[in-house]
Amino acid sequence: MPDLTERDADAVAGMAGRDDDLVQPFQIEAQSIRGRLVRLGPLVDDVLSRHTYPEPVATMLGQTLALTASLAGTFKYDGVFTLQTKGDGPIAMLVADVTSKGDIRGYARYDEAKLAHAESQRAEGHGAQGVVPRLLGAGYLAFTVDQGANTERYQGIVELQGAELVDCVHHYFRQSEQLNAVFKLAVGRVETEDGQKGWRAAGLMLQRVPLAGGEREAGLVPASEDAQEDGWRRALVMMGSATDAELLDPSLGPHDLLYRLFHEDGVRVFRQRPLRAGCRCSQDRVDMVLKALSPEELKDMTVDGRISVVCQFCMREYSYDEAAIAALKAS
Repeated sequence: MPDLTERDADAVAGMAGRDDDLVQPFQIEAQSIRGRLVRLGPLVDDVLSRHTYPEPVATMLGQTLALTASLAGTFKYDGVFTLQTKGDGPIAMLVADVTSKGDIRGYARYDEAKLAHAESQRAEGHGAQGVVPRLLGAGYLAFTVDQGANTERYQGIVELQGAELVDCVHHYFRQSEQLNAVFKLAVGRVETEDGQKGWRAAGLMLQRVPLAGGEREAGLVPASEDAQEDGWRRALVMMGSATDAELLDPSLGPHDLLYRLFHEDGVRVFRQRPLRAGCRCSQDRVDMVLKALSPEELKDMTVDGRISVVCQFCMREYSYDEAAIAALKAS
């Protein structure tokens, strides 16, 4: 758990660790503030490139993936954390989930004609300018913690409000008063060393946490509430100073970025959590779905004597001929 202090500045760049597809937890030493930095490189490029999403849709899904990875760390769970939006706008649904093992996936459903109209209106200076009202419309954002059978699912739901996706999350936490946290997201296509452009995404989260016993007496946080409030505001200013280019820069490692932003108050990094693109679809799951369908439903799905099922997340195709279907129904 190294401290990124002034005396360590020369060693920061050489610290072992991943620079991409990770969650980097950290703590601002002079304040009772914890945070997480999410950096997504090959992972988000793989997820977005599997589909032919228009750029506005890909950008929103990239934000959803980064936000999901950022939020998941606020919960202790052994299972799946899911973030989903549903609205009446051009992007009818965004969904991303991450397992407690770090497998993450995402999917977007959109209406091409409605999207083209919304983008045309924006170009002409008409209609809603914020991406939430323009692309998501009226609806809700929900996140769910599912730890499997015989456990109670936790779900939070909030109306889609604000101009950006993070505004909806801020609105939820202001309502619930469960977490004093702020988020910053960045998504874009960045040129790689070989001259190609690939998608990247990043999320930065700051969270005020209750003081543990003895922290104030030990001098680990400011003694006065005014000093704590000043420290929180200063951290927010430093967070706001981070540009999209910095957050997405593949040559700027997570330790270097955190040191650049918060070294004046001291920043301590903890063990990184690796992330990887991973889908939970399987032949067995598709078999179970098809076995539960009626003969009429299976007939409606049959084209040229075959049934094809494509996973909306990873685009893997599962194909069945008539003999395979018959064997499946007989099993």
